[in-house]
Amino acid sequence: MSGILPSLTTDLTAVPLPRRPLDLAAFGDDPVRRWYENELGWPAVPASTAESPLRLRLGLRFDILDVPAEAGRVALRHLTGTSPVAMRGDRMEILVAAGSTEELPGLLDWLEWGALALDLRAIGTGGVMRAPRPPEPAVSGLGEVPSGRPAGPGEDESLALPARPEGGALQGAAVWLRPPEPGCEVEASLPTLSALGGDGDAPDLVRVVNTVATHCHRLRLRLRRTRP
Repeated sequence: MSGILPSLTTDLTAVPLPRRPLDLAAFGDDPVRRWYENELGWPAVPASTAESPLRLRLGLRFDILDVPAEAGRVALRHLTGTSPVAMRGDRMEILVAAGSTEELPGLLDWLEWGALALDLRAIGTGGVMRAPRPPEPAVSGLGEVPSGRPAGPGEDESLALPARPEGGALQGAAVWLRPPEPGCEVEASLPTLSALGGDGDAPDLVRVVNTVATHCHRLRLRLRRTRP
C-alpha cells in the first residue's frame, strides 16, 4: 500500500462548484441540461446538434469507473443506496470520487491485479460522460425511461439491472440505475480511498475496485474457455 499512501492526503472531496442560477435564456429549451446544471450543479458540455447527447464533465465533481455490467453489478453491494450508478448498453458507469482515475493504476498494482489485462478503466479530468436521461418525474416530456427487470428469487432488489428493450434500445443510450438526488452533495456517497480507515460513511474504493477486478478476470477466463 506504500505506493498509494502518499496520495491519500489529496483532497478528493473538494468544495463543490456553486450551482448556477436558473437562466432560461442560457439553458435554452434543454430541460435535461437545466436539471443537471441547476438541480445538481454538475458542469455539462452542451450538445453540438439537436441529435447529439448532452455530456457531463468529469474530474470536477466525480470520475467514473467504466466496467462490464455483470462485474459492476456485484460491486453494488459495496455502495450506498445513494451512490449514483448509470448503465450504457452492456457497460456500467460507477461514479467515484474525483481524482480516482490517478489512483487506479497504483491501486490495481497493490491489489495484485496490475499485471493482468482487465476490462475496466477509470475516466476523469478531461473526459466526459454521456448524460443519462433524468428519472421521471424530474424532467417531464422525455418519454418513458426503460424499467429495470425484477429481482430474482432471493436476490437483492437494489442489484437488479435494467431490462434490455426489444431492438436494442439501450445500445448507446445511458440510463440511471441509481440516479443522483437533487439537494444532496454527491461527494458524500462516492467510493473514495479516503474511506480506507476513515470514520465517514463514504464507500471504500478499494473494495469496489477489488470486487470489479475479480469479476472482470472471471469474465475473461470464461471468454477464453468458450473460444474454439
